[in-house]
Amino acid sequence: MTSVPRLLPADFEARLDAAVSQFWQTRSKSPKPTGQGGGRDAVVSGKNMQGFADLVIHVASHCGIPAEAVHTRKSKVILPGFFRATKNWDVLVVHQGRLLAVFEFKSQVGSFGNNFNNRSEEVIGSAADLWVAHHHRAYSEGPHRSRQWVKENHPALLNPAILNDPRPPFVGWLMLLEDCAAACTPVSVEEPHFSVFDEFRGASYAQRYHILCERLVERQLYAAAALELSDSVTHGRRSLSPATSLRNLFSEFAGRMLAASER
Repeated sequence: MTSVPRLLPADFEARLDAAVSQFWQTRSKSPKPTGQGGGRDAVVSGKNMQGFADLVIHVASHCGIPAEAVHTRKSKVILPGFFRATKNWDVLVVHQGRLLAVFEFKSQVGSFGNNFNNRSEEVIGSAADLWVAHHHRAYSEGPHRSRQWVKENHPALLNPAILNDPRPPFVGWLMLLEDCAAACTPVSVEEPHFSVFDEFRGASYAQRYHILCERLVERQLYAAAALELSDSVTHGRRSLSPATSLRNLFSEFAGRMLAASER
């Protein structure tokens, strides 16, 4: 009887804990913020999220994808866009000429009110740009599809790739959020003309990120999106639901990589 392979490596949780601890340790050694707000300066200047990139390599290797197919160097994580020339991602998996996976990692420590909308706009815009470029065959061999062809066949679809690609790339997003009172306290909303959706009333910034992750997947902009809260002192971590957990993000990724390695 053939044994069923474990979806995730046996040491996955330990490596995940180590990645979170590495984030806090590296951040504490990074230069002081220069004014961009939140933890952005530390993210830009240090290797805060490198532990998560290493985890992508580990999980991909566990699933039969060679380590050299996983790219984390700045010069190797560039993809062409449609609304802009290029976009730098955090991790790309490119195997046998095929784009298998795309990851973006974000973190937020403090300055929640200033940065939540910026992060939301970034993640939505990046996905829209990627999928339209994908539909134009930007990540395939052969010539790109013409703009006229796309306009005539799918004139106003945000993610047209889902209609005709049986093997679209896995696109994943991770937000590592500081677990503190400011992130978990209900936030008021302004409604000068029209009502916000009910679920945003009384929601904290952490809950808003949770809603964002759910809807990114629901609308098929991302294959999986994770929100992980972590305490800066103990480095403990928690998710708000199984569906938006880091374990689910990497499980979905592992499933795709296992399928790709068997072809």
